[in-house]
Amino acid sequence: MSPTSETAHGGRRLVIVESPAKAKTIKGYLGPGYIVEASVGHIRDLPNGAAEVPDKYTGEVRRLGVDVDNDFQPIYVVNADKKAQVRKLKELLAESDELFLATDEDREGEAIAWHLQEVLKPKVPVHRMVFHEITKDAIKAAVDNPRELNKRMVDAQETRRILDRLYGYEVSPVLWKKVMPKLSAGRVQSVATRLVVERERERMAFRSAEYWDLTGTFSTGRIGDASDPSTLVARLTTVDGRRVAQGRDFSSVGKLKSDVLHIDEANARALASALADTSFAVRSVESKPYRRSPYAPFRTTTLQQEASRKLGFGAKATMQVAQKLYENGFITYMRTDSTTLSDTAISAARAQVTQLYGADYLPEKPRTYAKKVKNAQEAHEAIRPSGDRFRTPAEAGLSGDQFRLYELIWKRTVASQMKDAVGNSVTVKIGGQASDGRNAEFSASGKTITFHGFMKAYVEGADDPNAELDDRERRLPQVEQGDALSSEEISVDGHATKPPARYTEASLVKELEEREIGRPSTYASILGTILDRGYVFKKGTALVPSFLSFAVVNLLETHFGRLVDYDFTARMEDDLDRIARGEAQPIPWLRRFYFGEGDGKNAGAGVGVGVGAGGGDAATTTTAVNGQGDHLAGLKALVTDLGAIDAREISSFPVGDGIVLRVGRYGPYVERGEKGAEDHQRADVQEDLAPDELTVEYAEELLAKPSGDFELGADPETGRQIVAKDGRYGPYVTEILPEGTPKTGKNAIKPRTASLFKSMSLDTVTLADALKLMSLPRVVGVDAEGFEITAQNGRYGPYLKKGTDSRSLETEDQLFSITLDESLAIYAQPKQRGRAAAKPPLRELGTDPVSERPVVVKDGRFGAYVTDGETNATLRTDDSVEEITPERGYELLAEKRAKGPSKKKAVKKAPAKKAAVKKATTATAAKKTAAKKTAAKTTTAKKAPAKKATAAKATAASSDD
Repeated sequence: MSPTSETAHGGRRLVIVESPAKAKTIKGYLGPGYIVEASVGHIRDLPNGAAEVPDKYTGEVRRLGVDVDNDFQPIYVVNADKKAQVRKLKELLAESDELFLATDEDREGEAIAWHLQEVLKPKVPVHRMVFHEITKDAIKAAVDNPRELNKRMVDAQETRRILDRLYGYEVSPVLWKKVMPKLSAGRVQSVATRLVVERERERMAFRSAEYWDLTGTFSTGRIGDASDPSTLVARLTTVDGRRVAQGRDFSSVGKLKSDVLHIDEANARALASALADTSFAVRSVESKPYRRSPYAPFRTTTLQQEASRKLGFGAKATMQVAQKLYENGFITYMRTDSTTLSDTAISAARAQVTQLYGADYLPEKPRTYAKKVKNAQEAHEAIRPSGDRFRTPAEAGLSGDQFRLYELIWKRTVASQMKDAVGNSVTVKIGGQASDGRNAEFSASGKTITFHGFMKAYVEGADDPNAELDDRERRLPQVEQGDALSSEEISVDGHATKPPARYTEASLVKELEEREIGRPSTYASILGTILDRGYVFKKGTALVPSFLSFAVVNLLETHFGRLVDYDFTARMEDDLDRIARGEAQPIPWLRRFYFGEGDGKNAGAGVGVGVGAGGGDAATTTTAVNGQGDHLAGLKALVTDLGAIDAREISSFPVGDGIVLRVGRYGPYVERGEKGAEDHQRADVQEDLAPDELTVEYAEELLAKPSGDFELGADPETGRQIVAKDGRYGPYVTEILPEGTPKTGKNAIKPRTASLFKSMSLDTVTLADALKLMSLPRVVGVDAEGFEITAQNGRYGPYLKKGTDSRSLETEDQLFSITLDESLAIYAQPKQRGRAAAKPPLRELGTDPVSERPVVVKDGRFGAYVTDGETNATLRTDDSVEEITPERGYELLAEKRAKGPSKKKAVKKAPAKKAAVKKATTATAAKKTAAKKTAAKTTTAKKAPAKKATAAKATAASSDD
């Protein structure tokens, strides 16, 4: 954005924000005299590797990017991709009279502002400009009321950054050595992964229990209507005064936890028969008033949870869409722990309640939601529509995901200022005596809403898909105690207890927040990390831990127990917030964490690293949370002595019957017996298998399958053995070369090898099939000009090749059946440019809720993908064509839309080189270049062009390589 020559109040002001979109919106509000430019995120950070560390630093400082021996001094470097932007900011600052740092009003935003000040070194007045919504009035107020940089917030953020660097750079290498290369550990990500693993362990240990009960349909005998039904359905609750067992009465191993009546199928059927002719009566009717208050306005985590439940958005997609809404002035700042609304927002919401729903829905006094989560960062507002008058979703002019998320925020905000929903809840108990003398009692619950209040605008979703939402009514007949009822049907129902549900993104976010682990603003990136690292994958919306995560968590729990302890991690968060408030000093705290120095006296009040949050006895506090090898020494000591860590033991998990699951460097596998023993068995396990599905029976199936090489027989021409193998890129056939055959050097001989067709499998492929496959490429014939046409099988399927001209074939079988005439006919057609004819979809998933277009799964050049015709999203490694659910498909599309179109980077080349590469692409151009070289040799005055031609040839040759 070019600076303006106009001035404001006699000077020119430079305003720096994080993003170009935010800069564009704010520029429109500030007008002339202001230069608004983006830093494009962080301009300076800890180095990503030793290569970025200045040469004056050596040893551990180069590895960590932090000088732990010099009060944990961080080594900051300007990011390589930000150097040009920093130069631009310095040039703009040189022409400005004032500098306004307008980054976000949270710890990270404060840190970015501080880094900008440190790098730009302004010689003009510097102001910190803060706002939590991008509207004209808010921006004007921010300019008129700047403040100073908050150094405490900067120190707190810097301490977090150093802590996370030390944790990641010290613990991750342990995982590389003992589990697998390229793994990562993190202060919050490792704890989040442990939560998911522990839930899966609970599912694996779970044993289902069967229980039975009865359901009765009872009639009043009169004609009913919508307000007074004639029948009600009730469930058996007691027999002879003893409560009937339900799912909640069983433990996770299928045992009863209390003295209740456990009914099996035989008893249930016998009781149903005995009740067939029983006369029933109403024994009691209990009515209570029902009242439900509105939900608080959104904060970061509740927005992520509701967007997941109602819109199918992942946490990352939610924050990406919310970021765009904020930067374009539609909502307030989306990273907030607060549920508070400003007076202006309350007035706007109340005005819309009256306008859209009527005065009957408006409470006398404004509702306030002052409760914030523990250690909330700043006094931000809740997430709400921006401005002093809320735009309705229809007025906002939005579309797609932005419209849907804005509508959700708008509804929640308006509903928060509406009256309670009121009504009545009723419980009816019905009893009768069975023919065998047993006394049975049934119970039915109902709910009627007499005034919907805020529910007219908004009803919160639920994590459990079977849960009943708040606005659901259940009307019962109007009956009184003593009324006679007849049974229309007594049905027998069998049930089985279910294992605890896996976490979804929404429920994991909720769990982390309730445990006070990490900062809500970072949850989206944490979820993204554990998914991207392969620690967790998705089945539908459920988060499933991989076998790899079991090995990682096992190592961390056993040898770094304190670092993944939930209470310890929460206490660390408390300590960091104490530093932000100036109640503790960062350097003593870091020293205690890293070196384990001191007795806690110098670590700042209440530092919880190695001692209790209140500074209690260290030995007592840590005993319960430490695993083997974890002790009061600091992090450095823990990662130095790795001798006690048995890599094989860490990655081994018993399945049963002598079978062990192991996590190897190339993936999980099951094994029985010792390697090298005669009875040794081993079989790979697919990486997307849920751990609780690896039963002894399934492991036996895997071990029973043939493994290794399948010998197909000898090639009758060469006598060499032909084998079928399962390779890294799929099944293939190859020949076994005789011993002594050179495998390297000029005389090396490579064995003939060919991939199996998609229609073939290792257990059905024959020697004849293998020999046919290895005979490819097949010469189909020669055209009239003498060019040979061959049929070949390539990475992207079967095709014909004539010189440099290739044409796709429709099926693999054509490789052996296509004739010369058929090939010539294909070459007689114009070559298709761009996309070939569309392939039929692999699966149909339904209609996308955003685009309202049909979503299908297709097979593309780079694998399967979902598309609605407008947006394409590649399936992740953990998604399969057969098992992907519609919801997962919609989620992938939503994430892709949130990212926006991919930006192509322009590659700049020198004109001479560009021309040289272009010339080298055709035979004619090559001849011209050669001609120029010959002319240069015969004409002394043209030596320079000869050098250019030689350079062009070298460039072309290298590009071919």
